[in-house]
Amino acid sequence: MNQAFVLGAGLGERLRPLTDQLPKPLIPFFHKPLISRAFDHLLAAGVQRFVVNTHHLPEQYGLAFPEQNHRGAPIQFREETPVRLETGGGIANVRDLLGDEPFLVYNGDILTDLPLKPLIREHARGENLVTLVLRSQGPAPHIACDLEKGVLTDIRGMLGTGNPGTHLFTGIYACSPEFHEWLTPGKVESVIPAFLRAMQAGKRIGVVVADEGGWWDLGSRKAYLEAHQALAAAGRHDLPAIHPDAQVSPQAVLMGLNVIGPGAVVESGARLRDCIVWPGARISADADLERCIVRRGITARGTHREMDL
Repeated sequence: MNQAFVLGAGLGERLRPLTDQLPKPLIPFFHKPLISRAFDHLLAAGVQRFVVNTHHLPEQYGLAFPEQNHRGAPIQFREETPVRLETGGGIANVRDLLGDEPFLVYNGDILTDLPLKPLIREHARGENLVTLVLRSQGPAPHIACDLEKGVLTDIRGMLGTGNPGTHLFTGIYACSPEFHEWLTPGKVESVIPAFLRAMQAGKRIGVVVADEGGWWDLGSRKAYLEAHQALAAAGRHDLPAIHPDAQVSPQAVLMGLNVIGPGAVVESGARLRDCIVWPGARISADADLERCIVRRGITARGTHREMDL
C-alpha cells in the first residue's frame, strides 16, 4: 500500500496548555514531532506518500515540514476550515488527493510500533471494504468482533448485538477506494457511523489483532509522560534524552528521566525530576520541578509539581 492519510487536525483539548503552542501531532517526543514517528512507522511498511489534514494551528505544520516531505516522502497538507470535519469528513475532504487507490489511515496523535504488515496483507486479499487493527488489551475495549471470521460485528453495542466490545481500536486501518462512497463530502462526522452503515448494508469490515509492540494514545499529560518513561526503560528511543544541542549546567541536579530538547537551557542549581523540557525552554537556577512539562519560550521558575508550564 503506497499511501497513507495521517490525521493531524485534532484540537488536543486534554493536553492544553501544551496544544496552545502546537497541534497535538506536533508535540515533541524525544525531540521529534510526534507525527514524524507515524511517518517513520508507515515508511517502514512500504508507504511512499502522505496526506495530512490540518485545522488547529495549521501554520505549524509548514514550519515543522518546510519542504513538505519526510525522509524524501512527499506530504500533502489540506486545511479543514472553518470547521474541523472529524475522521469521516476528513477522509472525504481528501478524496481527490488519495485518488482511486487503497490507503492507510493513521491517527497522528498515537505512538506505536505494532506490526503493520499483517494489516496490509489482510486487506490486500480484497474481501474487506475496510480493515481495522485491534488490540486485545487497552483502555477502551469498544470493538466487538468475530475473530474466526476476521470481521467487525459491533461498536459500543450500536448495532444491538448486546456486545459492548472486547477489543481496543488502535486508530489504524486500511481502506479500499470504494469506502469513499460511504462518506459525505463536507459533513462533520466520525468514521464510526460510516463503518456501521456499511456493515448494515452487508459490506465486510475486517479486523486483525496486533498485540505486539507498544501502543499509546498521547491524549493526556499522564500518557505523554508515561510513554517517555516506557520507551526509555525499554531502550526503544532513537535519540538521547538530553539533546546534544541542549545547554545543561553541570551544577544542575537531574533525577529520574529528564527529556531536554535542543536549544533548551538548564541553569546551575536547577533541580529536575522526570520532566520534559521542550526545545527553546529555559529552567532558571531557582527552579525545582517534578513531572513538569515546560514549553518552548517559557522560563520556569520556582517550585512546581505535575504542572504544564
